[in-house]
Amino acid sequence: MTAAERTMRLLIIEDDRESADYLVKAFREVGHIADHAADGEEGLAMAENGEYDVLVVDRMLPKRDGLSLIGVLRDKGNTTPVLILSALGQVDDRIKGLRAGGDDYLPKPYSFAELLARVEVLSRRRGGPAEDTLYRVGDLELDRLSHRVARGKDELTLQPREFRLLEYLMKHAGQVVTRTMLLENVWDYHFDPQTNVIDVHISRLRSKIDKGFERPLLHTIRGAGYMIRDGIR
Repeated sequence: MTAAERTMRLLIIEDDRESADYLVKAFREVGHIADHAADGEEGLAMAENGEYDVLVVDRMLPKRDGLSLIGVLRDKGNTTPVLILSALGQVDDRIKGLRAGGDDYLPKPYSFAELLARVEVLSRRRGGPAEDTLYRVGDLELDRLSHRVARGKDELTLQPREFRLLEYLMKHAGQVVTRTMLLENVWDYHFDPQTNVIDVHISRLRSKIDKGFERPLLHTIRGAGYMIRDGIR
């Protein structure tokens, strides 16, 4: 079941009552649970005490600003995904928000359809229960915590996007992973579906994890997508 199909529990931290009411109503209309906090202190308390799938946080809040709120949560080990929703939309503003611990940043004005899609991506990425930190397919091993990748006795050096791509493929080992799935979960919708960026990265990844080894692990499933699996010739 995807984030779009299951009910998400969201916390909207927004001091503008009209904006908050609109968001709460819109999320509830599409089947999700949405709570509201009107200032940074109330939002922090609710975020700490509630089990939320995603927090939608305005930057300019009374009592405690949004970036400070996020910083406190991260310092306390709270990993709930945060989407920052703000009228401050310049590049420097977005960088500050992401560096403060935000997972995504959407400037105002925005479309609710895009906001919903971004929230679904964040919720899907979190994946509910704690995920494995070590993935193995055949003699290929990926450690999510140390960012170490090895095949047999050979340690492999991957670029950050290659690591994320391999991580997603290994998480779904034995399953066909479509281009759309990769665009949504590895590239976050930032590229046109017709782009060849996926093909380029798959080619580079294949040259690193399969070249020189007797048994290939990464396979192209014609007309469907890609699969990583041990035992396919």
